[in-house]
Amino acid sequence: MSELRFQKSERIVAIIPARGGSKRIANKNLRLLTGKPLIVHSIEHALRARRVTEVVVSTEDPGIVQVAESHGAKVVLRPPALATDDATSEAALLHVLDTRAAAGWPDPDLVVFLQCTSPVRETRDIDRAVATLEEHHADSLFSACTNNRLIWAVRESGPCALNYDFRKRQREQDMAVQYRENGSIYVFKPEILRRTNNRLGGKIAIYEMDYWSSFQIDEPEHLELIEWILSRKQPAAATPWPARIDLIVFDFDGVMTDNRVLVREDGAESVTCHRGDGWGVARLRDAGIRMIVLSTETNEVVAARCAKLKIECHHGVENKGKYLSDLLARENINPAHLAYVGNDLNDLDCFQIAGFPVAVADAHPTLLKLARLVLTHRGGEGAVREFCDHVRARLGRGGGA
Repeated sequence: MSELRFQKSERIVAIIPARGGSKRIANKNLRLLTGKPLIVHSIEHALRARRVTEVVVSTEDPGIVQVAESHGAKVVLRPPALATDDATSEAALLHVLDTRAAAGWPDPDLVVFLQCTSPVRETRDIDRAVATLEEHHADSLFSACTNNRLIWAVRESGPCALNYDFRKRQREQDMAVQYRENGSIYVFKPEILRRTNNRLGGKIAIYEMDYWSSFQIDEPEHLELIEWILSRKQPAAATPWPARIDLIVFDFDGVMTDNRVLVREDGAESVTCHRGDGWGVARLRDAGIRMIVLSTETNEVVAARCAKLKIECHHGVENKGKYLSDLLARENINPAHLAYVGNDLNDLDCFQIAGFPVAVADAHPTLLKLARLVLTHRGGEGAVREFCDHVRARLGRGGGA
């Protein structure tokens, strides 16, 4: 990787433990997934990350050595004692650091620990995780997805609710925010590992990942599921974008919200939005990109949210397709230069009009098939921010948005 990308003082080493033995899935790390060995997905993620300066695979397996080196990673041979079923990942991580130290290399500033069983992460997740740790002045970090499921454990006395009181049952959407560690990315200062023999310690931060990126391969049937997820995801960098975007239209419910509505006893309604979406919209507005919200919803919450975001609002629209066609004709906007972000069948006409239709991750299957770009975040969970980031990245490359 080019030294020009980094400050000379910055050393961030990505370590990918990958032993040869696996009881549940034979030869797991070399199993083909979308046409390439499982371990290669993590190697490529690390090599492409802007913040990572070195990529090391820890293994005892000759086949993994050959694959890792042929795809650009360094290899540290792990002794057999650290490649047993009982050996911990921490032991393998420490062995890599000790091997580097014995060769005269000081500990890096940070270690990024990637597990091969999480191939749905993206390169940008690694860079964002490092940035999150720095922003929180943390010592360690783990990636996670939100969890609002009702969890039970079985004790000697019987089933026991872990995260709620079943006698005062809550709706899942009313529960306090919880996170489920997804095993995809860990970032930590080496001294944390050396002092505690643990990947986590000191001040701990969380890097939130989307629902789809949080699936892991632990059983044979998971390979088929992950294959489907990876084939479904469309990396924005590989997506053919229009030469320019003159207007971005967002649906509201299911795009700027999670498609749920909370109704009080007096009939007042409220929705859940994502704070990060507002930041993304503001940055595009600063860049001069015009955006509007087009919604069939008549609730004043739509107008209130749009007013806060300082975005043009068209709500209570019964026929969105006709309304959008009339708007484009009236303002002489070429549909080829229109991006439309939607989630459900009432967006279908707009999808067929827009030159660049975009679907949130949990959109209706019909829209997923028609979309030029499928986002990795669900509606109300950062999808708008994700799309805004993609557009800003296009602007940053000097081309039309």
